Amino acid sequence: MSSYDLVPAKTGADKGRPLTGWMVLAMLLAFFGVVGSVNAVMVYSALSTFSGEVEAHPYEHGIAYNREIASAREQAARGWKVDASLERLSSGETRIAVVARDAGGADISGVELVANLASPADKKQDVPAKLQEIVPGRFEARVVVAPGARDLVLTASQGGREVFRSRSRLQID
Repeated sequence: MSSYDLVPAKTGADKGRPLTGWMVLAMLLAFFGVVGSVNAVMVYSALSTFSGEVEAHPYEHGIAYNREIASAREQAARGWKVDASLERLSSGETRIAVVARDAGGADISGVELVANLASPADKKQDVPAKLQEIVPGRFEARVVVAPGARDLVLTASQGGREVFRSRSRLQID
């Protein structure tokens, strides 16, 4: 038996460069670099499309809560009745029609009425509209709004002061 017979033959695993500590470090850094880059892109994309904030100044709205309660009591004492309807037109627009009456059933006139078709999740998709008084107590506006869930917020002002507000959830088809 010769001494050459005792040396094992080279296999495929023995060929090439040996795995060193620096190579393992480079592979780990590359892996976590790719994961971190993908996470950064996802966070940027999420924050640029929706901030997660519904109200611009939630703290200020919170401290004005008592004024909102007093305003709601004043509105209830007036006893106004407001009926709103939405109609899809063939032009693709949506007509908002509002009939407003006081506690005695008389038509309300001389108020500035604003409608806001508010998106429940994103203020960027809100569609505001100033309603025009067609005849006393009847107001209309036409808007272009995408189908989906909306809150119809009606706000009436008289002399620069808000005198009525209502909110109704609806589905626009």
